[in-house]
Amino acid sequence: MKIVVLAGGLSTERAVSLVTGSSVCRALRENGHRAILVDLFLGVETLPSAPETLFDAPDGLCPDAKIEVTAPDIEAVMRSRKDQSGRLFGPNVLKLCALADIVFLGLHGQDGEDGRVQATFDLLGIRYTGGGYLASGLAMDKSMTKRIMDSAGIPTAPWRDIPSYTEADIPALVEELEVPCAVKVVNGGSSIGVALPDTKEELEAALREMLRYGSHIIVEKKIHGRELTVGVLGDRALPAVEIVPAIKEFDYTAKYQTGGAREICPAPITPEQQEEMGALALKLHRTLGLEVYSRTDFLLDDDDKFWCLEVNSLPGMTAASLVPKEAAAAGMTYNELCEEIVRLSYPIKRRG
Repeated sequence: MKIVVLAGGLSTERAVSLVTGSSVCRALRENGHRAILVDLFLGVETLPSAPETLFDAPDGLCPDAKIEVTAPDIEAVMRSRKDQSGRLFGPNVLKLCALADIVFLGLHGQDGEDGRVQATFDLLGIRYTGGGYLASGLAMDKSMTKRIMDSAGIPTAPWRDIPSYTEADIPALVEELEVPCAVKVVNGGSSIGVALPDTKEELEAALREMLRYGSHIIVEKKIHGRELTVGVLGDRALPAVEIVPAIKEFDYTAKYQTGGAREICPAPITPEQQEEMGALALKLHRTLGLEVYSRTDFLLDDDDKFWCLEVNSLPGMTAASLVPKEAAAAGMTYNELCEEIVRLSYPIKRRG
C-alpha cells in the first residue's frame, strides 16, 4: 500500500507525534509498504513532477525526531513555514494524503485527536486509521468524556466543569475549590496542561499556569492510587501496564525521558482486576464510538476500586509508548501492531 504517516502539527504534543510517526513509518516500510512521513503543518514544499514517486523515497522522509525534556516551541514552528499561512494543513499535505491508499494518523493532542483532521478526510474521501471525527472529538474533550462516563456508569472521580475563567476569577475559584485536587485543561495530553495541587497556594499557581493552555478546565477530586492503563485493539483489551513514576508525578518529562518512570507490563494485578479494567476500557471505547484502538487510564485505590481518568483515541506509538508494550505482552511485535491497525482501519466506511 501507499501510506502517508501524518505527524507533527501544532499541538503541544508535536515532538511526541514526530517520534511516533517516524517509528510507525519505518515499521510499515519494513512490512513492505510504500510509506512516507508528512508533517501536518510543515508539509512538503516541493513535489516531484510525478508526486507518486515520493512514496519510494529511500528514508520515507522520516526526520531525526526526538523528545526533549520540555515541550516544543510552537511559535518557532509556525515561523518556520515559508508561506506563513494560517492553515493547519501545510503545503501539499492534502494532495499527498489523497494519493495514499490510507493515512496512518500519528498525530497527538489537539491536532489529530480532536476530530478536525478526521472530518476533513471524511469530506475528501481519504481513508485513515483509528476512530472517526465525532468519537475523536468527544474523547479529546475531558469534560464531554466525563459526562459520558457518568451516564454510562463508568466510575470516575467527582469533578467540576469550569468552561471559562480569567485571571480575575482565580481568587474566587481558590476559595470555592477543595484541595487536594487535579486541575486539567479539557483538551490537553501527554500530561501537559495538568496540575495536582495539594494546598490553596498550589491551586492558585495551577490555575494561573493552566491559562497558558486554555481557559476551559475541569477540576477533579484527587484520588490516591496506583496508575494503570489498558489499551483496546479491535474488540479486545490488551494486558494492562502499571506506571510507577521515579518522581512524584507522572508529568511530560517522566512520561518520555529514560528513567522518568518504571512501566510494568503485564501489571501486577489479579486476573479478575485485569478483566474488570479491560471491560471498563472496552465499554468506554464503544460508548464513545471509537474504532480500531484506544488507551484508557485508571487509578486503582487502596480499596481496590478502579477510577477511570481519561481515554486516548490516538495513543502514543513511540518506542517508549504504552500500547506497543501491551501488544508485546500479548505476543505482538511492534511491526505487527502497526500492520494490525492498518488492517482494521482500511475497511471502515466513512461518510462525509
